[in-house]
Amino acid sequence: MSNQTRMNVTVTEVVEVNSLIKRFRFVREDGGAMPGFSGGAHTVVEMDDNGTRRLNAYSLMSDPADSSGYEISVRRDDSGRGGSLFMHKGVKPGMKMVISQPVNLFGLDLRARKHLMIAGGIGITPFIAQMAQLDSLGHRFELHYAARDADLCAYGAELSARYGERLHRYYDVEKQAIDLANLLKTQPIGTHLYVCGPKGMIGWVLSTAQKMGWPKGALHSEEFLAPPVGEAFTVQLSRSGVSIDVGPTQSMLEALEAAGIDAPYLCRGGACGQCECKVDAAEGEILHYDHWLSDDQKAAKTHIMPCVSRFKGERLVIDL
Repeated sequence: MSNQTRMNVTVTEVVEVNSLIKRFRFVREDGGAMPGFSGGAHTVVEMDDNGTRRLNAYSLMSDPADSSGYEISVRRDDSGRGGSLFMHKGVKPGMKMVISQPVNLFGLDLRARKHLMIAGGIGITPFIAQMAQLDSLGHRFELHYAARDADLCAYGAELSARYGERLHRYYDVEKQAIDLANLLKTQPIGTHLYVCGPKGMIGWVLSTAQKMGWPKGALHSEEFLAPPVGEAFTVQLSRSGVSIDVGPTQSMLEALEAAGIDAPYLCRGGACGQCECKVDAAEGEILHYDHWLSDDQKAAKTHIMPCVSRFKGERLVIDL
């Protein structure tokens, strides 16, 4: 995170939404207004996790019209690398933190005649900001929101109270499911489709829409992947000849940054392509976890996404 994009903030609220999710509110340390953003934007939160520097991206869920602060929600992952546990256990009101200015990779297309939104689990968060924006503009929209049960349907009751029949909830434990084919078939021409949630849901929604003839330009999705844990490995940088060790719970991007390498990024979740690197040599297996590279690129072992992908083998050299 460059100094130009860093913001010093204070945590003013930490709210337990349910057994897995907490909401955090940040305001600028200097008391100034937050930079403007549009629905679908995210911010990158910097953490010092027991000496390991982590930068995780989270969707902004606060009203874009509210310049007094930003709000995010974080789902706890007990088997992850530790970032969500740090947020849940270590972040308290009054704490000073550093976040990035907002970036939007999941923006609304305001030319659409209608916006159809499909959310799964914590994937609800970008839609909260998007619906507030669309409501203020008087645009047509509806949201279909699937969760395990009512308790884990974060913000469901509040959103239903605010948006009424424009919001539909489905609970897995009650065997409720979105009738996707019928839903897509009955939309007016000019509708844009947005989906955010688990990988399986995103794939199901997009593939169904494509098979039904929805134009590619009307399909929008977002899935930030948390960098997975794995075996430690070493990566060599071809331009400098420097070798960098990547720890088991550390992403390659984090290891590069810890070594003082100014590597590019936007989402840190395998979605935007900004950190893509050319592979000069790979004697072993590249573990691709992104959804940016094509299958052919992955099979050819010619490119890698340092934000989420790993390596298992004798030698990895990248063009940095």
